[in-house]
Amino acid sequence: MASPQEQQIVKTFMQNVYGKKADVSGMNSKHDGNKGHWLERQMGITHNASNAPDLLGFEMKNQTTSKTTFGDWSPSYFIFNDKEIIPREKGIRAVDRRDTHFLTVWGQPNVEKENRLSWSGKPIPKIDQWNDFGCILLVNQNNDIEIVYDYQRDLRPNKTAIVPEFYRNAPIAIAKWDAAKLAKKVNDKFNQKGWFTCKTNALGVYEKICFGNPITFEDWIYLVKQGIVFYDSGMYFGNARPYAQWRASNNYWNSLILREYPQI
Repeated sequence: MASPQEQQIVKTFMQNVYGKKADVSGMNSKHDGNKGHWLERQMGITHNASNAPDLLGFEMKNQTTSKTTFGDWSPSYFIFNDKEIIPREKGIRAVDRRDTHFLTVWGQPNVEKENRLSWSGKPIPKIDQWNDFGCILLVNQNNDIEIVYDYQRDLRPNKTAIVPEFYRNAPIAIAKWDAAKLAKKVNDKFNQKGWFTCKTNALGVYEKICFGNPITFEDWIYLVKQGIVFYDSGMYFGNARPYAQWRASNNYWNSLILREYPQI
């Protein structure tokens, strides 16, 4: 039998969301999260950056096209913030160091944005696979996650022109996620009562709400090791936000659904 919290969430959904389309009139038309913000308001969730579950111990996910986010969780270590490698300069912000010392080395020009450098798409490695940028994503024995760069595995034809000598001598970690910090984020968000997602039909009308069980950090890091959960960065030159998304395909999320309402 569903918990009282789950029953209350279902009641709210049926009263405020079911059979409706997201009304984003009056919102910024360029903002991708407008429908999500509308859903949050309908469900009584205050939009915030808290790492607590969204509603009554459950984390909420909205309908998306192909992949759904666990969280926007930045690395605990970035090489451009390492004082031993890049000394601090007065008046130089972290985003300036990133744009100057990181994106120029590991970023990719976006021809559709006047060759604006971004660390997204091809530069981002998959688990246990070296990419053409000489990078690989690894989980160590302590469950820390690292992105490691190896100059010898860098296949870019212009690497001698853009990679400083310091990075050429041996493999070096350019980003790290501390296991303890990740565990707190995952467990705080997903290992309470569970999670739910609100789904729409082909016309964008909300037609059901689906629930899944709690997800522990041990569950989550196993999925990272299997490549089911992946890092999906959206970092780009000039924007201080890192857009450090950890995601899984909607097919995987759907496989976790145990209950849905209204029950047919």
